[in-house]
Amino acid sequence: MIVYGASVSPFVRKVVVVAAEKAMPITLRQIGLGATDPEFLAASPFRKMPGFSDGDFHISDSSAIVQYLEAIQPAPAMIPAEARARARTIWFDEFADTILTVAAGKMFFNRIVSPRFLGQPGDEAAAANAEASELPPILAYIEGVLPTSGHLVDDRMTLADISVASPFVNLLHCGYSPDAAKYPRLTAFLAMMFARPGFARTIAAEQRALAG
Repeated sequence: MIVYGASVSPFVRKVVVVAAEKAMPITLRQIGLGATDPEFLAASPFRKMPGFSDGDFHISDSSAIVQYLEAIQPAPAMIPAEARARARTIWFDEFADTILTVAAGKMFFNRIVSPRFLGQPGDEAAAANAEASELPPILAYIEGVLPTSGHLVDDRMTLADISVASPFVNLLHCGYSPDAAKYPRLTAFLAMMFARPGFARTIAAEQRALAG
């Protein structure tokens, strides 16, 4: 199985970590912005990361890929079967993809991607506004819904945890971490998640790449 994309993408990272939690062997084929690799285009015709192939099966979109991994290897389950737990897991995955990543992405793109990879100055005003105005209510929401177990759903590791933790790696690369005094549960949650082997390996590899 091949995942096409750059691991600094929170969506690519999500797939990589889910596969690691399931001990599923995958190959991450690094694809940059604007890539025209024919195998990548076969998996993702609109060039959205990640693309995915398993033999002659091709699909894109991180949530669709995770659903496929879950179907072909149900254990350990990353998406609970019980109705309410399943719905909450899907909600947190969507929340991470469309709300959290949007805010974090403005900081990461303008402070990392644009100056380092595109050779253009980022829009610092947009990044600063995201940090000051968009991110705080998101952090407060996560802090408020995190159970004492430290896991978002079912008191165990699920896709919800992985999806929500992934964009925070991009913030980490920007030198940003939530205020531990204001968000103690979120801080503990991120420390726990980043210590998981799948996240730890990926973060270390990304830090080496960004430092180069």
